[in-house]
Amino acid sequence: MKPAIRATFVPFAMVLLFSGSAVLANTGTVTQLSGTLSVRKADGSVRILSQKSTIQSGDTLNTERDSYAQIKFSDGAQITLKPNSAVKLDNFKFQEDKPAEDSFLYSLVKGGLRAVTGVVGKRSRDSYSLGTATATIGIRGTTLSADDCVNSRDNECSRLNPGVYVGVSDGEVIVRNNDGELGLAAGQFGLIAPNQRPLFLSTDPGLQFTPPATFIQAVMTGSVVNSGRSLECVVSR
Repeated sequence: MKPAIRATFVPFAMVLLFSGSAVLANTGTVTQLSGTLSVRKADGSVRILSQKSTIQSGDTLNTERDSYAQIKFSDGAQITLKPNSAVKLDNFKFQEDKPAEDSFLYSLVKGGLRAVTGVVGKRSRDSYSLGTATATIGIRGTTLSADDCVNSRDNECSRLNPGVYVGVSDGEVIVRNNDGELGLAAGQFGLIAPNQRPLFLSTDPGLQFTPPATFIQAVMTGSVVNSGRSLECVVSR
């Protein structure tokens, strides 16, 4: 017989109460959420997140089916997760007066994301990178998309060759793996297949990013989706 799963709700205000200003400088915040977002902490514990939940280095975020989540970091960077996606924040460090200590390293575990770089990506470009299943993506002040069609073969990925698909909306990225590197500018797309040199794509691979209208409107206006839900759920066995 499987052990029962218990959920403990923790008011977000209590989370902030025990967080010092130095710690908050190195965190992200869930700014928009439509559906279900969970986090696996470095110690293995799992928590269902809500609006205004904080994100720290070592956290792995997971969205469920039909779920979208936007995370905003203290340097102004933003990451928006597509459904059935996971991203790990390997190391984020930012303090306004300590640029030499900047770090924004994260990994796409599965699914897809859209990212907008913040201060770290602008003033410390070599300290910002996105790891994927087939390559590492460096930036030059960028708005980018990355979709993993290696570990995720359902939905739109099922019609595409296995690989990581990268698109650039603004700025430039450098995609590198053991077989070579590729520079992509605004409006360009690339494919990084397993054990192959990164390739330039002449057309958009067509990986859609279609959050609910309420989510898009909230992002554009700064309003809140799931307003009033400020409790986290700690999953324990």
